[in-house]
Amino acid sequence: MKRCLIVDDSAVIRKVARRILEELAFTTAEAENGETALSICQDEMPDVVLLDWNMPVMNGYEFLTRLRKAPGGEKPKVLFCTTENDVAHISRALQAGADEYIMKPFDKDIVAAKLQEVGFA
Repeated sequence: MKRCLIVDDSAVIRKVARRILEELAFTTAEAENGETALSICQDEMPDVVLLDWNMPVMNGYEFLTRLRKAPGGEKPKVLFCTTENDVAHISRALQAGADEYIMKPFDKDIVAAKLQEVGFA
């Protein structure tokens, strides 16, 4: 089964994302910041990471740069999911190794379309 790690400091966003992803046949794990997410990835690398930008302890950008340098860290598809919508943020995320970008708020159709774009139908 496909695994998705949801990384967001908002419990509400994690809950909404978990429901959507489970409807799309993913098993899910959750982390409230990048540091916790890296620890989860070291234990078992997910297939997909749904990643917030602005979080305490370690933000999404720092998590992504560290993930991509970790053993096996090139494998997960990373979807940045954030309110940051300026071109500079999007460009920076993609250059750091993000595969796609989702704007909050999102719904099942948006998540499904983005997953399809990165190879998860």
